[in-house]
Amino acid sequence: MTEIKVFVDIEEAKWTAAVENIAAVVEQVKEAVIGRVAGEIDFWVPPRLFSVNLCLSNDEAVHKLNFEFRGIDKPTNVLSFANIDDPDFEEVLECEDLVELGDVIVAFETMQREAREQGISLHDHFCHLWAHGLLHILGYDHIEPEDAAEMEQRETEVLAGLGIDNPYRE
Repeated sequence: MTEIKVFVDIEEAKWTAAVENIAAVVEQVKEAVIGRVAGEIDFWVPPRLFSVNLCLSNDEAVHKLNFEFRGIDKPTNVLSFANIDDPDFEEVLECEDLVELGDVIVAFETMQREAREQGISLHDHFCHLWAHGLLHILGYDHIEPEDAAEMEQRETEVLAGLGIDNPYRE
């Protein structure tokens, strides 16, 4: 069996009140993403144990990371740092029992502002951002238009399975 263990770090206290039963929501979204894309991922070969670090943070911390790693001097809603981009990933995959896939960091204030602007719940927006970040960790990207369309399709399918409306609707 292949699975992903998610280690959640709540850096910003506002998260605990914003998304009810956050641990269960994290697991539900993770399972929905894996159920949708596992067959498409080259390294998803049983039996494997993977891990992902999910940091529920704030704008200040994400702003610093966004500037340091992307050169963008403002916070963003979600950052993903995928270990599959590391040149040594294949070697780690062969040698380690537990393979760390990377880190996803979500900024509370940006998420909250976007949810308000879009007229959606914090729960639904968090599910979208977590699914988006996890897809990045698993190798999906949106740099090229065709890749963006594919990633958005995966996101909308995952969210639809969770009863959440398409976040890309006009």
